[in-house]
Amino acid sequence: MHSVVDWLSFAVWEDGVLIRSLSLSPDGGIQENIGKPYDFELPYWAGEHAVEPVPGWHNQDPYPLPFHPLDLGEEALRALFGFSVEGRSAPDDIDAEAVHLHGFRVTDPAGEEQAAREAAYRSGTTGHGTTAEVPDGTGRNDPRGRP
Repeated sequence: MHSVVDWLSFAVWEDGVLIRSLSLSPDGGIQENIGKPYDFELPYWAGEHAVEPVPGWHNQDPYPLPFHPLDLGEEALRALFGFSVEGRSAPDDIDAEAVHLHGFRVTDPAGEEQAAREAAYRSGTTGHGTTAEVPDGTGRNDPRGRP
Protein backbone atom coordinates (compact mmCIF):
# COMPACT_ATOMS: atom_id res chain seq x y z
CA MET A 1 0.00 0.00 0.00
CA HIS A 2 1.14 3.52 -0.72
CA SER A 3 -1.02 6.07 1.04
CA VAL A 4 0.27 9.11 -0.88
CA VAL A 5 -1.26 7.84 -4.13
CA ASP A 6 -3.86 5.47 -2.60
CA TRP A 7 -2.24 2.50 -4.32
CA LEU A 8 -2.78 -1.13 -3.36
CA SER A 9 -0.89 -4.10 -4.66
CA PHE A 10 -0.69 -7.66 -3.40
CA ALA A 11 0.02 -11.07 -4.85
CA VAL A 12 -0.21 -14.62 -3.56
CA TRP A 13 1.76 -17.59 -4.83
CA GLU A 14 1.22 -21.22 -3.87
CA ASP A 15 3.95 -23.75 -4.69
CA GLY A 16 5.54 -21.27 -7.09
CA VAL A 17 2.29 -20.59 -8.96
CA LEU A 18 0.67 -17.15 -8.98
CA ILE A 19 -2.84 -17.56 -7.57
CA ARG A 20 -3.98 -13.95 -7.14
CA SER A 21 -2.50 -10.58 -8.01
CA LEU A 22 -4.16 -7.18 -7.71
CA SER A 23 -2.68 -3.75 -8.29
CA LEU A 24 -4.80 -0.60 -8.48
CA SER A 25 -5.01 3.08 -7.63
CA PRO A 26 -7.57 5.82 -8.29
CA ASP A 27 -5.32 7.60 -10.80
CA GLY A 28 -3.92 4.52 -12.53
CA GLY A 29 -7.02 2.36 -12.39
CA ILE A 30 -6.65 -1.41 -12.30
CA GLN A 31 -3.12 -2.20 -13.42
CA GLU A 32 -3.35 -5.92 -12.70
CA ASN A 33 -6.18 -8.23 -11.72
CA ILE A 34 -5.15 -11.87 -12.04
CA GLY A 35 -6.93 -14.83 -10.51
CA LYS A 36 -10.17 -15.26 -8.64
CA PRO A 37 -10.83 -12.61 -5.96
CA TYR A 38 -10.61 -13.88 -2.40
CA ASP A 39 -13.72 -13.93 -0.23
CA PHE A 40 -12.53 -10.89 1.74
CA GLU A 41 -12.46 -8.88 -1.52
CA LEU A 42 -16.00 -9.67 -2.64
CA PRO A 43 -17.87 -7.04 -0.57
CA TYR A 44 -15.48 -4.38 -1.90
CA TRP A 45 -16.03 -5.35 -5.54
CA ALA A 46 -19.80 -5.52 -4.88
CA GLY A 47 -19.81 -1.82 -3.89
CA GLU A 48 -20.46 -2.41 -0.18
CA HIS A 49 -17.53 -0.14 0.76
CA ALA A 50 -18.05 2.73 -1.67
CA VAL A 51 -16.18 5.99 -1.12
CA GLU A 52 -18.68 8.71 -0.23
CA PRO A 53 -17.99 12.34 -1.21
CA VAL A 54 -16.82 14.55 1.64
CA PRO A 55 -19.17 17.52 2.13
CA GLY A 56 -17.39 20.79 1.39
CA TRP A 57 -14.52 19.09 -0.47
CA HIS A 58 -13.78 20.86 -3.75
CA ASN A 59 -13.86 17.67 -5.83
CA GLN A 60 -17.29 16.04 -5.71
CA ASP A 61 -16.68 13.73 -8.69
CA PRO A 62 -17.47 10.06 -8.12
CA TYR A 63 -14.52 8.03 -6.84
CA PRO A 64 -12.96 6.21 -9.80
CA LEU A 65 -12.99 2.79 -8.07
CA PRO A 66 -15.81 0.93 -6.31
CA PHE A 67 -13.86 1.17 -3.01
CA HIS A 68 -10.85 2.88 -1.49
CA PRO A 69 -7.71 0.80 -2.19
CA LEU A 70 -6.25 1.34 1.28
CA ASP A 71 -9.40 0.00 2.91
CA LEU A 72 -9.13 -3.19 0.88
CA GLY A 73 -5.41 -3.26 1.64
CA GLU A 74 -6.06 -3.29 5.37
CA GLU A 75 -8.56 -6.10 4.89
CA ALA A 76 -6.01 -8.02 2.80
CA LEU A 77 -3.43 -7.67 5.56
CA ARG A 78 -5.90 -9.00 8.09
CA ALA A 79 -7.05 -11.91 5.92
CA LEU A 80 -3.58 -12.94 4.74
CA PHE A 81 -1.43 -12.12 7.78
CA GLY A 82 -3.79 -11.75 10.73
CA PHE A 83 -3.31 -8.05 11.48
CA SER A 84 -3.93 -4.58 10.10
CA VAL A 85 -1.73 -1.50 10.19
CA GLU A 86 -4.29 1.28 10.50
CA GLY A 87 -7.90 1.48 11.54
CA ARG A 88 -9.83 -0.49 14.10
CA SER A 89 -8.32 -3.75 15.27
CA ALA A 90 -10.41 -6.89 15.39
CA PRO A 91 -10.44 -8.90 18.62
CA ASP A 92 -8.57 -11.80 17.03
CA ASP A 93 -5.91 -9.66 15.30
CA ILE A 94 -2.30 -10.54 15.95
CA ASP A 95 -0.38 -7.84 17.82
CA ALA A 96 2.17 -7.19 15.06
CA GLU A 97 4.44 -5.25 17.41
CA ALA A 98 4.75 -8.31 19.64
CA VAL A 99 6.08 -10.50 16.82
CA HIS A 100 9.82 -10.96 17.11
CA LEU A 101 11.74 -10.98 13.85
CA HIS A 102 15.20 -12.33 13.26
CA GLY A 103 17.69 -10.28 11.27
CA PHE A 104 20.52 -11.77 9.31
CA ARG A 105 23.61 -10.30 7.77
CA VAL A 106 24.93 -12.16 4.74
CA THR A 107 28.66 -11.96 4.13
CA ASP A 108 31.18 -14.06 2.28
CA PRO A 109 32.64 -16.94 4.33
CA ALA A 110 36.21 -15.60 4.22
CA GLY A 111 35.11 -12.07 5.08
CA GLU A 112 37.16 -10.56 2.25
CA GLU A 113 34.25 -8.93 0.41
CA GLN A 114 32.86 -7.35 3.56
CA ALA A 115 36.31 -6.15 4.59
CA ALA A 116 36.75 -4.56 1.14
CA ARG A 117 33.36 -2.82 1.41
CA GLU A 118 34.18 -1.50 4.86
CA ALA A 119 37.61 -0.31 3.71
CA ALA A 120 36.06 1.45 0.71
CA TYR A 121 33.55 3.13 3.00
CA ARG A 122 36.27 4.31 5.39
CA SER A 123 38.45 5.64 2.56
CA GLY A 124 35.55 7.32 0.78
CA THR A 125 36.06 5.53 -2.52
CA THR A 126 33.54 3.41 -4.32
CA GLY A 127 35.29 2.50 -7.52
CA HIS A 128 32.31 4.00 -9.34
CA GLY A 129 33.33 7.63 -9.02
CA THR A 130 30.08 8.58 -7.33
CA THR A 131 29.74 10.87 -4.38
CA ALA A 132 26.79 11.61 -2.18
CA GLU A 133 26.02 14.05 0.57
CA VAL A 134 25.44 12.18 3.77
CA PRO A 135 23.22 13.51 6.55
CA ASP A 136 26.18 14.87 8.48
CA GLY A 137 27.18 16.99 5.46
CA THR A 138 30.64 15.48 5.02
CA GLY A 139 30.08 14.65 1.34
CA ARG A 140 31.73 11.24 1.69
CA ASN A 141 31.44 8.85 -1.21
CA ASP A 142 28.66 6.33 -0.85
CA PRO A 143 30.18 2.80 -0.82
CA ARG A 144 27.04 1.42 -2.43
CA GLY A 145 27.56 3.58 -5.53
CA ARG A 146 24.33 5.48 -4.93
CA PRO A 147 24.15 9.16 -5.89
